[in-house]
Amino acid sequence: MDVPSLPSLPDGYRAIVIGASGALGAALLAHLRADPRCALAIGLGRRTEPALDLDDEPSIARAAQLLAQQGPWHCIVHAAGVLHAPGMAPEKRLGQLNYGQLEATFRINTFGPGLVLAHFAPLLPRKERGLLAVLSAKVGSIGDNRLGGWYSYRASKAALNMLLKTVAIEVARTHPQAVLAALHPGTVDSALSRPFGGDRIGRPAPDAAADLLRVLDGLDPEQTGRFYSYKGESLPW
Repeated sequence: MDVPSLPSLPDGYRAIVIGASGALGAALLAHLRADPRCALAIGLGRRTEPALDLDDEPSIARAAQLLAQQGPWHCIVHAAGVLHAPGMAPEKRLGQLNYGQLEATFRINTFGPGLVLAHFAPLLPRKERGLLAVLSAKVGSIGDNRLGGWYSYRASKAALNMLLKTVAIEVARTHPQAVLAALHPGTVDSALSRPFGGDRIGRPAPDAAADLLRVLDGLDPEQTGRFYSYKGESLPW
């Protein structure tokens, strides 16, 4: 497979992947590091240096502060999220809703990424093209919800989409060449989707990462603040 690049970015661009320990985050980081036009690609997570823990706001702020010294950063991708955990599975029925799972899901899928946007969006270049993406999910589309279920996951991704949209409006005032997007990666063979048949129906993470980078690279500033699939389709909120 050809190594994808981001030809719309200047030669020697710098990139950050948050959530680089996951299958998709690791694949995104590998593609960026293999791109000869990318001068620097850094992965962030709980065990990196600097460390970034979505459950710890000071770590998010500290990581952004440290990396700002090496900026600007032309491509920032947030690839972390949670769908299930020990003792926590997507709710199939309304009666399964509980405060603990709602809070835990929103902290990782919405609140943490919202703080990432707050601290990392200013690292984009002001006078050059910049790309910032958060990995969302099609099941977070309110307009596309036909099956129900998965309450907290759907709601957390819908809320993340609203944060991204709102941030894009503000960032456009100071970074007119920036493009912010929520991206749906499709089903990927990863730890996140494997309990739901991802190993049988999902695409390999490197293929999904390549698709996402191509879609992101093809967007222009007039398309900022929108929701796209890995095929480049515009998805309903």
